[in-house]
Amino acid sequence: MAAVAAAAAAGAMTKTAAPWVLACGFLLCLAGFPGAEGAIGVNYGMVANNLPAPEQVISMYKAKNISYVRLFHPDTAVLTALRGSGIGVVLGTLNEDLQRLASDPSYAASWVATNVQPFAGAVQFRYINAGNEVIPGDSASHVLPAMQNLESALRSAGVTGVAVTTAVATAVLGASYPPSQGAFSEAAAPVMAPIVSYLSSKGAPLLVNVYPYFAYSGSAGQVALGYALLSAAGGAAPASTVTDGGVVYTNMFDAIVDATHAAVEKAGVQGLELVVSETGWPSGGGGDGATVENAAAYNNNVVRHVGGGTPRRPGKPVETYLFAMFNENQKAEGVEQHFGLFQPDMSEVYHVDFTAGSSS
Repeated sequence: MAAVAAAAAAGAMTKTAAPWVLACGFLLCLAGFPGAEGAIGVNYGMVANNLPAPEQVISMYKAKNISYVRLFHPDTAVLTALRGSGIGVVLGTLNEDLQRLASDPSYAASWVATNVQPFAGAVQFRYINAGNEVIPGDSASHVLPAMQNLESALRSAGVTGVAVTTAVATAVLGASYPPSQGAFSEAAAPVMAPIVSYLSSKGAPLLVNVYPYFAYSGSAGQVALGYALLSAAGGAAPASTVTDGGVVYTNMFDAIVDATHAAVEKAGVQGLELVVSETGWPSGGGGDGATVENAAAYNNNVVRHVGGGTPRRPGKPVETYLFAMFNENQKAEGVEQHFGLFQPDMSEVYHVDFTAGSSS
């Protein structure tokens, strides 16, 4: 799950109050946003002691027509269960491994030899993400060299067609409103500029974690619920809009994605793909707006919406990963434990129609 602001910088796996609030026409506080490619995936978080066996989980992905899975770290049992499944896989490194991956090419080679090479071919790896939400922060300088060493290790191992990238929180943005003015923060820019340049040179996407929920819940009523929930994506009239140079935004998701596109372009890179590596809405836990009804509305609206692109990239589907497959009982108490689409007994918290996006 995405960490926000200072927690993100520390590499923590906890959401706190969002560092930014894109209200219905203005930005409060600091900054954040993300987005970009095609089908819908779901994050497979495992911070729990009561989850089903990996074989059961992967069978659920297939039965529910979920095309992609994101793993936060290597897990041999899960990777084994994914063999022959046809499910696209995003595989993360542990944040605590970044420094060694960056400084020791032989460790990167060992990481690939252990976690990727034995499964290559049978498992459909899409991306390896070096670190989750460590920019800006003490580990930020390790991200690019870790990516480079992993890329070299994949190449040496004969593993092709797997992009190496990183996942960032919206804390990388210092300006985000209006979306066309999106820019990396002073702290993040020196790290992000060479990273996006490297990704562009490799044809790889940037992964970004997007959570309108935290903008809504931290806005003291200044963000309209419908704007955060993508209500227009469900066929309803937009609850509010943001106009940016003649472009109208009817939901925060698109505004976040396009602000990040703008930041990448201001860093000197054109056309970089963005992938929304996490997005979701809590169904409980006591947070403002954290209800089953809102969570169901948000995630179903996302599934229906992302195939159509954003105002800045109309018609370009946004590859998007919902957070998360299960409610996880070992996460922090409160909303953190209520982002799951399913209970650990595999019953639905609420229904998400993963086939709805195929006609977008």
